[in-house]
Amino acid sequence: MKTFDPQTTLELEAAAYRRLRDHLRGRTGVQNIDLMNLAGFCRNCLANWIIDAASDKGLTLTKDEAREIVYGEPYAEWVAKHQKEASAEKLAAFEMNRPKP
Repeated sequence: MKTFDPQTTLELEAAAYRRLRDHLRGRTGVQNIDLMNLAGFCRNCLANWIIDAASDKGLTLTKDEAREIVYGEPYAEWVAKHQKEASAEKLAAFEMNRPKP
């Protein structure tokens, strides 16, 4: 495996995250439940991971602030514009596949 110095690694990983974020911002027709059912994560997971990363650095970030970083706008606005009601089949698949406590 090719390795880079820590700063270069950080920059490459950050660039890859930004590309994923921007890709998801542009694919508003892909619903979070579809992402969860297919990949096991969604936009909200990314926001939660940002909160965790901030916390690891001693920083405080609210759920709304983190979601705005991911969605590029307030979450409520994104939901009103793009989120559709999930079908019974999608909800059942989500319940079957999600991790159990």
